[in-house]
Amino acid sequence: MADSQPYRVLARKYRPQTFAELIGQDAMVQTLGNAIRRGRLAHAFLLTGVRGVGKTSTARLIAKALNCVGPDGTGGPTIDPCGVCEPCKAIAEGRHIDVVEMDAASHTGIDDIREIIEAVRYAAVSARFKIYIVDEVHMLSKAAFNGLLKTLEEPPAHVKFLFATTEVNKVPVTVLSRCQRFDLRRIPAETLSQHFARVINAEDVEAEPEALALIARAAEGSARDGLSILDQAIAHGSGAVTAAQVRDMLGLSDRGAVRGLFGRLLGGDAPGVLAAVAEQHALGVDPAGLLRGLLEVAHGVTRTKVGGGNDPALSEEERAAYAEWASRLGFAQLHRIWQLLLKGHAEVQTAALPNEAAEMALLRIVHASTLPDPSELARRIIEGGPPAPAAAPGLPSPPPPPPAPEQRLPADFAALVEAVNGQRAHLAQRLHDYTGLIRYAPPLLELKPLKPIEPEFVRDVGAVLKTLTGTAWTVSLGDGAAEPSLLEQERAAEAAEREAVLASPVVRAAFENFPDAELTGYTLKKA
Repeated sequence: MADSQPYRVLARKYRPQTFAELIGQDAMVQTLGNAIRRGRLAHAFLLTGVRGVGKTSTARLIAKALNCVGPDGTGGPTIDPCGVCEPCKAIAEGRHIDVVEMDAASHTGIDDIREIIEAVRYAAVSARFKIYIVDEVHMLSKAAFNGLLKTLEEPPAHVKFLFATTEVNKVPVTVLSRCQRFDLRRIPAETLSQHFARVINAEDVEAEPEALALIARAAEGSARDGLSILDQAIAHGSGAVTAAQVRDMLGLSDRGAVRGLFGRLLGGDAPGVLAAVAEQHALGVDPAGLLRGLLEVAHGVTRTKVGGGNDPALSEEERAAYAEWASRLGFAQLHRIWQLLLKGHAEVQTAALPNEAAEMALLRIVHASTLPDPSELARRIIEGGPPAPAAAPGLPSPPPPPPAPEQRLPADFAALVEAVNGQRAHLAQRLHDYTGLIRYAPPLLELKPLKPIEPEFVRDVGAVLKTLTGTAWTVSLGDGAAEPSLLEQERAAEAAEREAVLASPVVRAAFENFPDAELTGYTLKKA
C-alpha cells in the first residue's frame, strides 16, 4: 500500500526543532541559554539576518523554550525544550492558542496592531507566556509601529514579542531600543556542507562531497536556500547527486574550465578564450555565470596573495593554481582584471546579446594584458624616456615593479580618523564612536557597524578618503570579528590608568587613612 503521507520538502522536514539542531548560531544560543537559566528574559526580541538563516525557526524555538513544561508537566523555562509535552507539540504544529504568528507583509496596518494591543491585556489561556511572533516586521506601516511603541515598552509580564526581519535598517530606532537584538550570521559554506551530508544520509541518498560543496556555495549562507537546491538536485539526479549534475542544474561552469579560461586571459590567448567561451555556451553555461566564476578566481588569487587564509571549499588543485598566479601577478594587475571582469559582468546582465557581450568583455582583458602597466608608462613619460613596449601577444605581461610606498596614506585606523576629522568632523565622530575595525590595509577598509549607520555612510567615507589621499579606497561593512571602537578603546585605557593610580602605594595609603575620600583627578608625571 502506498504511503498516504504527502511529501514534505527538505527545508520543512529538517527545520530545527531544538536549539542543538540550529546550525551556525552558537553565540546566540549561548546568550539565550544564559538568560533563561538566570531568569533575565527580555520582553521583546528582534532577530535579524539574511533569508534562510533561522529567524522564524529561532522565534518558534524561543516560544517552546519559554512555555515547555517537561514530560512530567512540572518543568520551567529551559534552553532544551522536551518536544513531547503538549505546549511543545502544539507550538511545533502551529496550533497553540497562546503563540500567535503574524506576517507583517500582509498585515501592515494599525488595525492589525490594534488587535494585538487589545489582546495582550488578557492572560494566556494555557501557556506560561502569551507570545507574538511578527515576521518581516519592517513591513509594518509607520502608524502601526507608533501604535505598538507603548505596549512594546511596558508589556504585561505574561507577554513576549518576537520580531524577525531581513532589513533591520527599516525598523525605527524607537522600536530597536525596546528590543533585545540578535544578529543571525550567514552560515559558513563548510558548516552547510556538513549539514547537507547529514540530510543526505538521513534521506538514504548518495552524493559526492564536491556536489554538496557546490550547493553550499550557491546557498550563500542560507540553510533554507541550500536545502531547496539539494531537494532539486536529488530529483534531478534520480536519487544520486553528482557535481556534474549540480553544475548542469545551476548553470555553473566547471571550475577547472574556468581556471583554464583565466590562464588564457593572462596569456593573451584570444583564440583560446573565444573557443573556451563557445565550449561553455554549448554546455549551457550562462554567460553571466561564467563571468562570475572568473570573478571568484580573481578574488581567490588576490586573497591568496595577501595571505587571506585558505578557503575550505577549495580543492588542492585550486589552491596550487591560485598560489602560482599570486606569485607572478602584481596587485595592480589583479585589481585591473577585477575591474574589467566586474564591468563585463554588468554589461552581460543588461546586454541584448549576452554571449557576445561576454566575448567582448574577455577580449578587452586579453588586450589589456598586452599593455604596459599605466603607472610604469606614466613614470617613463615623466622621465622623458620612450614608453615601454607592449608585450608580445600570447605571453603574460611581466609583473610591475613594487609600487613606492604611498606617504599620504594614514599609518593606521586612528590616524585615518584624525585625518577625516579635519575635513568632516561629523563623519569622523561616527568612525570613532560607532564602528569597529575588521581590516585596515590601505586602500582597503572594512568596518563593523556597532550601532545603526545611515546607508550613505560607506559612500561618504570613500569620497572623503579619496579627497584626502588622492587614492580610490574600497570601503565596506562586514559582520566579522572586529576591534572595539576607538571610543571604547579610549575609555578602556582611561579606566586602566585610573585603576593603576588607585593601586599605587601613596594613593592606597591615603584612602586607608581617609576612607570617605574620592579621587577627583590626577596628573601623571612623564618619564
